[in-house]
Amino acid sequence: MTAWGVVVAAGSGTRFGSSKQHALLKGKPLWEWARDALTGGGCDRVVVVGPVPGGLPGGPRRRDSVAAGLAALGSQVEWVLVHDAARPLASSELVSRVLARLVRGDCDGVVPVVPVRDTIKEVEAGMVVRTVDRQRLVVVQTPQGFPLGMLRKAHAATDDDVSDDAVLVERAGGSVVVVEGEALNLKVTHPEDLALAEGLV
Repeated sequence: MTAWGVVVAAGSGTRFGSSKQHALLKGKPLWEWARDALTGGGCDRVVVVGPVPGGLPGGPRRRDSVAAGLAALGSQVEWVLVHDAARPLASSELVSRVLARLVRGDCDGVVPVVPVRDTIKEVEAGMVVRTVDRQRLVVVQTPQGFPLGMLRKAHAATDDDVSDDAVLVERAGGSVVVVEGEALNLKVTHPEDLALAEGLV
């Protein structure tokens, strides 16, 4: 088994107010936290895409940056885990869980999820349209794992802008399964998220 990781660290950080991949959490940049989780969880090597030391040039969209990372992987790589640099608190145990489910070989993608705990309502023009049944809803996280060939095929099939790679695999007809995520695996989007992560660490 050869599994590599791709850390996406090319975002502009518009909502954060600066390049959040360089923001420090306990003295270490967010992208390093993400990279270390992948290596600690079983990835043989990790490619980082973004303006960081040793990083590959990213693209204007997240999916473009992921594609740049995939292009850097050699033919010996069988599995790939894609992880956002903005999720520094993912544990090595979570990475191992995604990888273990992936290498069983009976699916085209693995995503970690956590249950929706709040009541969800659909709103239109400031009015509640309906209350959504949250029993069938989950919140999706990274790292997400895929057979490298499948993810490359899914990226090549469309140029649509998407929020995660599992969407592309789903649209390509692939089967995506879920594993238990982590409540602490928050995404740093705003400055207050970084403050929360500091407290959690």
